[in-house]
Amino acid sequence: MLGTELYHYLPLAAAALAASTVAAVAGTGSGVLLLPVMVLFFGVRDAVPMYAVAQFIGNLSRVALNRRAIRFEVVVWFVGGAVPAAVLGAWVFSRSPESILVRLLGAFLLVSVVGHRWLRRGRHDGFSRRWFAPIGSVFAFISALVGSGGPFLAPFFLAFGLVKAAYIGTEALGTAVMHVTKLVTYGQTGVLSSTAVWVGLALGPLMILGAVLGKRIVDRMSPTVFVIAIEAFLVAFGSWFLIRG
Repeated sequence: MLGTELYHYLPLAAAALAASTVAAVAGTGSGVLLLPVMVLFFGVRDAVPMYAVAQFIGNLSRVALNRRAIRFEVVVWFVGGAVPAAVLGAWVFSRSPESILVRLLGAFLLVSVVGHRWLRRGRHDGFSRRWFAPIGSVFAFISALVGSGGPFLAPFFLAFGLVKAAYIGTEALGTAVMHVTKLVTYGQTGVLSSTAVWVGLALGPLMILGAVLGKRIVDRMSPTVFVIAIEAFLVAFGSWFLIRG
């Protein structure tokens, strides 16, 4: 695989399986687990488009597994805001120095811990679905620029009142459309390499397997333990990327 011994990529494969399983359970978190490992292996310039390829496959599997509970009216508003912002974010990504992108990723991971805690504290059930247009815009720009925006997005879906299959399926369909937009723009701006495409596709079966496993354990995981583990991971990698540049 890429001219290197296959076992060198076992940590990447394990991260892909774990990331997809976490996303299937929690509706988000795959980028938190998988993207930093991809950056370690390939650098941020290849890792961000590569993650989009793998995550698109994972999203489609979550859409299929939760299709009956998807709230399509939410998806329409979300996609309306996300698509143009994804184009803009991918264009900015293609023109940004790699050191700046690494620091932005680190800063985003750290800020997402604070933001996630703040939004959870102030959550209120229900708001207009129209708000998903600006929410989708902000999320898509962040995702296209630093690879993952899941920690930003999750509290809004929960605040709207989406839970379990409705949350996971609706979020997966909206972000799948966004990932296609990002990949098209990455390709047109010359930052979607063949390495990114082939590695992303190779991880696809693991993303599907993780989605199936996550679907089976969605009711068995302690939310408190999950949140603590993810936030610790965010802080550790966020600090490291910020310092490393």
